[in-house]
Amino acid sequence: MTPDNKENLLSFFKGNAKLGKDIYTFSLPSGYTCPGACDCLAKADIQTGKITDGPNQKYRCFSATNESRPAVRKSRWKNFYLLTACKTSGEMADLIERSLPEKAEKIRIHVGGDFYSQTYFDAWLEVIQAHPNIVFYAYTKSAPFVEQRINTVTMLENFRVVSSSGGKYDHVAEQLGLIQAHVVLHPEEAEALNLEIDHDDTHAIENENSFALLLHGTQPKDSVSGEALKRLKREKVKFSYSTKNDTDKKAVAL
Repeated sequence: MTPDNKENLLSFFKGNAKLGKDIYTFSLPSGYTCPGACDCLAKADIQTGKITDGPNQKYRCFSATNESRPAVRKSRWKNFYLLTACKTSGEMADLIERSLPEKAEKIRIHVGGDFYSQTYFDAWLEVIQAHPNIVFYAYTKSAPFVEQRINTVTMLENFRVVSSSGGKYDHVAEQLGLIQAHVVLHPEEAEALNLEIDHDDTHAIENENSFALLLHGTQPKDSVSGEALKRLKREKVKFSYSTKNDTDKKAVAL
């Protein structure tokens, strides 16, 4: 594959300190491609990387904070521009298909971003159906798109959909009976909810029971989430993960 061809392919990344090296990830610009975001809504300015928080934010999206780094922004916006240049779900599916990492066994669809349209969601379904030997999974607040294709989603044994709670369409996800991931500010909150904390996406991949995710990422100063972060640090609770592989040479098709 020549460098020129790589410029026309989507970027996938291999593993990080949280997920491990056997999982590939795909991302889009956080917030801009998240129509269902509410509690976590944040956007990094495409030019400066400055974070703008949503009006109803309860905690800042960890992925948006990563986009303060130019290389991360560049990769995610490139993916978005390539996809939006496609006119149909079939064209999107073909682009994704050509960009898939060779020998991938597990792919997380979106560390940053979400399913931003029905056409885009349908494109991923087409790719997932074509690769039954790859496990695909996604956290999403775009439950209405899932609802439109729930029969297909239910049929696909290699696709795990997790409803990321705290969005505009939580009620739709509940009606569909989707497994839910709840962001908690402290392990005590997870215990009160009788939820296990997932530190490495094992619960998301197994997709059997709802679970908790511990708050992580940079939080707004003097906010409730910011104070929660200080408490986690004081109590030496592990809540952060290295993201160095988001920009290193292990990127595929960057």
